[in-house]
Amino acid sequence: MYLRSMLAYLVLCFNLVSQAQVVKKIVFIGDSLTAGYGVEKDQAFPALIEKQLNEKALKVKIVNAGISGSTSASCVSRLKWQLKSKPDVVFIGLGGNDGLRGIDLKSTEANLRRCIALAEENKLKVIFAGMKLPYNYGEKYRKQFEGVFLKISKSPSVVFIPFLLKQVGGIKSLNLSDGIHPNSEGHKIIAKTVLPFIERTL
Repeated sequence: MYLRSMLAYLVLCFNLVSQAQVVKKIVFIGDSLTAGYGVEKDQAFPALIEKQLNEKALKVKIVNAGISGSTSASCVSRLKWQLKSKPDVVFIGLGGNDGLRGIDLKSTEANLRRCIALAEENKLKVIFAGMKLPYNYGEKYRKQFEGVFLKISKSPSVVFIPFLLKQVGGIKSLNLSDGIHPNSEGHKIIAKTVLPFIERTL
């Protein structure tokens, strides 16, 4: 009886230790916003999120695969590359540059849908970030652009963040002099916006 109890106790301890050592890998595929253009690497919101999650004893490894200037056209090829490292979750933050450059929105939607489908095929959980355009792009085009993200967000496998730059976009004190890219304070707010969605996914 004693030996049986000891064995059960040891198995329990082993399982707890194993669970504590499990590290979830999250890949962030995005553009200059994700890459942290204009700030130090450890000030970009993916790095801030990794730090905050680990402080909460949620063991994660975040790979910041953001590339400045990238569009949705690169999403599938970049995800294929990242699949080699066997991530558990993919964060997709692309499409903003498509809108700024006036790329055909049907193409943007198709690119993003293919990327999400690839993630689903490989059993990855998907966090998808919505984006909005500045007011000078005209109301009609802005609504069409935002509509792309809203349509994609209805996929049952997607955890949708309505607006990545919530409480940051257009606020001078939270952006660099170009008025587009967040400064270090802006990235702190983005991290605060994104963190609950990451926690929900984990």
